[in-house]
Amino acid sequence: MATDSSDTSVFDVSNLSRMGYSRILLYATVVALVLLYLLPIETGLMTSLKSDALGSLPYFPPGPSGFTFVHWSDAFSQLASGLINSFILAIPATVLSAFIGSITAYGLTNLTWRYKAAFLTLFIAGIFIPYQAVLIPLSQFWAIYFPIHNLFGTYGQLIELIISHVAYGIPITLLLFRTYYKDIPTEMLEAAELDGASAFGIYRRIILPLSGPMFAVTLIYQFTQVWNDLLFALVIMGPGPASPVTIPLAQLGASLTNVGFGIRMAGAFIAAFPTLLVYIMFGDQFAEGVAT
Repeated sequence: MATDSSDTSVFDVSNLSRMGYSRILLYATVVALVLLYLLPIETGLMTSLKSDALGSLPYFPPGPSGFTFVHWSDAFSQLASGLINSFILAIPATVLSAFIGSITAYGLTNLTWRYKAAFLTLFIAGIFIPYQAVLIPLSQFWAIYFPIHNLFGTYGQLIELIISHVAYGIPITLLLFRTYYKDIPTEMLEAAELDGASAFGIYRRIILPLSGPMFAVTLIYQFTQVWNDLLFALVIMGPGPASPVTIPLAQLGASLTNVGFGIRMAGAFIAAFPTLLVYIMFGDQFAEGVAT
């Protein structure tokens, strides 16, 4: 009996040791991942708050004599017009692409008509066209064949950019909404149809109210895509008074004699703040939409 008790004790100690090592390894991995994701953010924040960004290690906080907000105020004054232009660009481009994607997905999912599969294939194919493949045709289209900027001046380029982002965003929003609408019970739609509701009435009274979580997903996704875009903005528009924030952000703090690390880091945080705000506002709906 004494031998059995000794064996059991040894087994328990060994088992606990393995569990302890596993837990230590788990915690170490979690801490390493947290550092991996947060250290660049902490380094950028500390750099933006130092009067001399190269005077100490980048991830060390500034001392009392080296602490400053001047980079943040300079960056905001230089990016202010770009931020306004980005809001003028991103809000309509996001809302339009989400709404058109929603109503198109409804037509391609819940309605019955000929050639539906062919149209769906064309829309889905648009997802796989890379940005680089359409840059030159798109710039020539707006410059030669449909120059809206000739009618509305410099800010007409923002309209061209909005239309480009809406056209490019519709395929992915359509796919997201179609996945969501396939789970809506057909009996409910058939009952509404028997009650005399039209196709648009069914969309407005049934489909649209049920689409809140997926609208949150598409709004966050599309807003982030449009807000962070530099390629379309640089090719279609270029630097100018109507350019979105990504263009002046790319030029911020650059000079022939110095690299303004502090103002660049502050500008990056200021430019990224609206996308963070959108995530916070629609976070719950986004999680619900992703889970469905």
